[in-house]
Amino acid sequence: MTDAELLARADAVAERAYAPYSRFHVGCAVLTRDGRVVEGVNVENAAYPLGVCAERTALARAVAEGCRPGDFAAAAVTAPPCGGCRQWLLELGVERVVFRNAGRVVTMTPAELLPESFELSHPA
Repeated sequence: MTDAELLARADAVAERAYAPYSRFHVGCAVLTRDGRVVEGVNVENAAYPLGVCAERTALARAVAEGCRPGDFAAAAVTAPPCGGCRQWLLELGVERVVFRNAGRVVTMTPAELLPESFELSHPA
């Protein structure tokens, strides 16, 4: 699947977002290394911190379906990822992120999106 096709999937799923407060619908389509596409949308809540971004919805769904860090070839998003989602993309080992920003399509690695990122050290 091409990045353009993956972004088209993100565009299509964005229409199913639940965004009654912002009316800003975001879609994400994640391509796994075995060729599956897992989709997610933003879901808002009146208690604003309880809302969830499209990227986190798609990645959490993929994890629930058995994916683990490193299983992701690409993520396509209809908007630039927020800081929290950038950490998710990095930690789950997504290879590249394709997104729209100011009318153009951008492709970056999670490390480029989140320089000087946080990594949790596991005790020996």
